[in-house]
Amino acid sequence: MVFLRTSEKAGSCFIRTDQLDGETDWKLKVAVSCTQRLPALGDLFSISAYVYAQKPQMDIHSFEGTFTREDTDPPIHESLSIENTLWASTIVASGTVIGVVIYTGKETRSVMNTSDPKNKVGLLDLELNRLTKALFLALVALSIVMVTLQGYVGPWYRNLFRFLLLFSYIIPISLRVNLDMGKAVYGWMMMKDENIPGTVVRTSTIPEELGRLVYLLTDKTGTLTKNEMIFKRLHLGTVSYGADMMDEIQSHVRDSCSQMQSQAGGNNTGSTPLRKAQSSAPKVRKSVSSRIHEAVKAIVLCHNVTPVYESRAGVTGETEFAEADQDFSDENRTYQASSPDEVALVQWTESVGLTLVSRDLTSMQLKTPSGQVLSFCILQLFPFTSESKRMGVIVRDESTAEITFYMKGADVAMSSIVQYNDWLEEECGNMAREGLRTLVVAKKALTEEQYQDFESRYTQAKLSMHDRSLKVAAVVESLEREMELLCLTGVEDQLQTDVRPTLEMLRNAGIKIWMLTGDKLETATCIAKSSHLVSRTQDIHIFRQVTSRGEAHLELNAFRRKHDCALVISGDSLEVCLKYYEHEFVELACQCPAVVCCRCSPTQKARIVTLLQQHTGRRTCAVGDGGNDVSMIQAADCGIGIEGKEGKQASLAADFSITQFRHIGRLLMVHGRNSYKRSAALGQFVMHRGLIISTMQAVFSSVFYFASVPLYQGFLMVGYATIYTMFPVFSLVLDQDVKPEMAMLYPELYKDLTKGRSLSFKTFLIWVLISIYQGGILMYGALVLFESEFVHVVAISFTALILTELLMVALTVRTWHWLMVVAEFLSLGCYVSSLAFLNEYFGIGRVSFGAFLDVAFITTVTFLWKVSAITVVSCLPLYVLKYLRRKLSPPSYCKLAS
Repeated sequence: MVFLRTSEKAGSCFIRTDQLDGETDWKLKVAVSCTQRLPALGDLFSISAYVYAQKPQMDIHSFEGTFTREDTDPPIHESLSIENTLWASTIVASGTVIGVVIYTGKETRSVMNTSDPKNKVGLLDLELNRLTKALFLALVALSIVMVTLQGYVGPWYRNLFRFLLLFSYIIPISLRVNLDMGKAVYGWMMMKDENIPGTVVRTSTIPEELGRLVYLLTDKTGTLTKNEMIFKRLHLGTVSYGADMMDEIQSHVRDSCSQMQSQAGGNNTGSTPLRKAQSSAPKVRKSVSSRIHEAVKAIVLCHNVTPVYESRAGVTGETEFAEADQDFSDENRTYQASSPDEVALVQWTESVGLTLVSRDLTSMQLKTPSGQVLSFCILQLFPFTSESKRMGVIVRDESTAEITFYMKGADVAMSSIVQYNDWLEEECGNMAREGLRTLVVAKKALTEEQYQDFESRYTQAKLSMHDRSLKVAAVVESLEREMELLCLTGVEDQLQTDVRPTLEMLRNAGIKIWMLTGDKLETATCIAKSSHLVSRTQDIHIFRQVTSRGEAHLELNAFRRKHDCALVISGDSLEVCLKYYEHEFVELACQCPAVVCCRCSPTQKARIVTLLQQHTGRRTCAVGDGGNDVSMIQAADCGIGIEGKEGKQASLAADFSITQFRHIGRLLMVHGRNSYKRSAALGQFVMHRGLIISTMQAVFSSVFYFASVPLYQGFLMVGYATIYTMFPVFSLVLDQDVKPEMAMLYPELYKDLTKGRSLSFKTFLIWVLISIYQGGILMYGALVLFESEFVHVVAISFTALILTELLMVALTVRTWHWLMVVAEFLSLGCYVSSLAFLNEYFGIGRVSFGAFLDVAFITTVTFLWKVSAITVVSCLPLYVLKYLRRKLSPPSYCKLAS
């Protein structure tokens, strides 16, 4: 809505936007001055005015409109920009506001930037679906072959369907059930892991995706950083102060303040000529303490921070005097600003003795260490813009009437403005390598005449209708010449705990990390260096601002010549590149070890994710913590949300929610790896279980003249897939090939997983061959060894089959767990006990040839040795092969385990 009026005297208020865009700093919003000036609130309804606003659009950083009041003469026109608007889902931090709503519902920026969530399907499920389709084709082919060998006798199509039903065990119906139960178990294990407390799994379909990631796209603010700024370094050219030398600065400030006080207190008449003499005399090198004092004063004056006092209860009833006293007390003062860097600087000056105690649109008060209050009048304020990369303020000292122009900004913008020096560039480089955000502070003393001249030109420029911003910039630039360089400050944006080792681990695991942030280019580059997203040896290629197809082409060519360097690109340039050279750009960016995209809108983040998925076909993962990361999290194959300062929007929209960035390492290396490996083993084993019994049926039918007669009766078939083998097969979800400590220590093991070798057509065919071999051996063995009573073929073959399955589980397991052993013996026990009361099932056909299964035969030695012989023949070769393979070409994890 357009911001018309506020109860605050200044005509402006702060809003908190952490729920909307994830930034914890407060935004300053300005009321339309025409309505703010109205004497009373009710007058809003008596004026006739209208607002013209642009059509709803997605860009969250801009707004254009005009406010026109018609009932005055002449009509008042005011231009509206983004700072005259208040946004939905934000909180007004101070006072009350009244506005006119222009966008609602679907037209608000936040709704236009959200996308509908899609249903996520894991890669493993898609691969298993492909294999199941292959199995279905095999089933149809086998049935047709059987009917053909039968010779199409009689109603052959009826036989065809009978065969289809007999062999239907080839299609693993229980696969879905087993896998879904498995996924639930993995989710439970993640939530119960003590090393990553507070993890919540919000999806039960894609835990295996965590083991297959190639691209990790992360937000910066709040995800990699804590969004807490700390002042780390002050550099004066000849001397540098680190965090451990702040007390020295404090004493210098105290000295120079008391010195100035004694000078001023001497006699006012004497002090004026003295000052004049000083300024005309040749420049004497100033003492260190006066230089420090100047620098600290410049930092405490040049900013847009407002101190706010929480009024304490109990003071209100007393006199105004008490209130004024209470006003400046240190306990309940908080600072508000549009950027946390500024707050960090002002808090630092407070810690060394110069305190900002109050501020409004026209004046500022400082308190010195001795408790004296200095007042300054703000004559002009030039706010920070992303083009100028600097901000300035012109203040008049109330006590001495000196006018000073203070300025601070990024080193790129300031280096041409300050007087020549030999240290600025080098020191900025040093600080940037440490990951500090640098600001250059400078000043210029103005005489009254110089200021008056400037003011008249500035007002004129502000009133011009054409190229207003250019003219204003030109007037301000006339002041920005030969400024005296005071100091260089370094502020650190604290990284989340263990971000560096985590990023290092992910990089070693072959995961490419992209950082997508809405922040400024300089800040993003700083964090990329300090978090070691870009390693020290790598170059950084900063992609120039491009607006047209030609520029994009040239810039892409320039980038193509560089090798092994990280890419930093801004959102606007990215748009242009994707518009004209989408394929080429993505191809180049994918070769980079790291990519940083700054000034990204939420929709752009989601678009980058979908581009990566389309162009590379690899799995992507998005990590974020604010409402502005939700679209990206929903677009990625696997979304991870971090519960942070910025609310729970991201963690609620994500598939996995964690409490700290460092937990990602364990989530992927240990849980992702295990989930994928286990599901692959489980899926293939369930298929093998169906194939082996179908092979036996096929052998049985072909021996008996291709009769479509079932080998095993109903309950045996049901029991086979459930009670007899279900527990051991399902216990594969407890298997692990590498201990968690090993997986964390050697992230390189993760690279193998992304190739998808645990479940492929190759491994699937190996299992098919195993099934055919075992099924054939079991059936032929039973037929060759059966006695004159043909009856026993069922008993022998089925017992051998169950034993084979149990032994195969034992063969597949890599690390034993006590539950696995329990499951094996439990199943065996169930089978043995069921032999007693299922005896009629062990005959052939509905009517057994007069012989129900006699318990006497089962307990004979012949039965036991025949079953054992068949089982050994079907399993021993596989054990031998596995042993040889382990010896001759062990997988990488075995080499480590040994």
